[in-house]
Amino acid sequence: MNETTHPAPQTENHDPEKKAEEKKPPLRERALQTLYDVFEVLATVTVSVMLLYAFVCRLQIVDGTSMLRTLHDGERLIVSDLGYEPRRGDIVIIHRIDAAPYSQPIVKRVIATPGQTVDIDFDTWTLTVDGEVIDEPYRWIDLSRDTLLCEYELPITLGENQIFVMGDNRNGSADSRQEELGPIDIRTVVGHAIMRVWPRGTFTVFENPFDGGAE
Repeated sequence: MNETTHPAPQTENHDPEKKAEEKKPPLRERALQTLYDVFEVLATVTVSVMLLYAFVCRLQIVDGTSMLRTLHDGERLIVSDLGYEPRRGDIVIIHRIDAAPYSQPIVKRVIATPGQTVDIDFDTWTLTVDGEVIDEPYRWIDLSRDTLLCEYELPITLGENQIFVMGDNRNGSADSRQEELGPIDIRTVVGHAIMRVWPRGTFTVFENPFDGGAE
């Protein structure tokens, strides 16, 4: 009886490491792909930061002592103007290029908003807005020292696009009491401070002292 012989089946290479090595693209191609990936990540981060800075928030450095004891010279603030409308009690950054020598951004607190009437009794330093006495827990003043009065007649009723601002340090603040600044046009408000991020250990999220902001 004749037996039919069949050739022995060829053994396939089942080594997964070898297969993976064979499928790898050349080293040059892998290096270029890595560079492309790094560039794509950097470009995405750069664009995101630019959009964040332009439309959401920015960094502001406190210059001077006009906001003592709330803020100190050199502190860093995060400022936002996204959908912002000034409210009494907010800390705002104002940039009036026509108000020399105060043409650089300045940090002040909103005292009154459009249409409100502001008056100050400089004998007792009593502030009234629309006839209501305003308690100012943030205010710092030394009544034994001379301080800036108002260079024009009070009371004053603000226009529809005006706010009245003052520094928390009433002894040493250039603000709406001066003719060079006066009531501030809302369009010169570049945003409000939402938090302090520097120096280390002073991180603060700012809250409006008037229960979310009195109009």
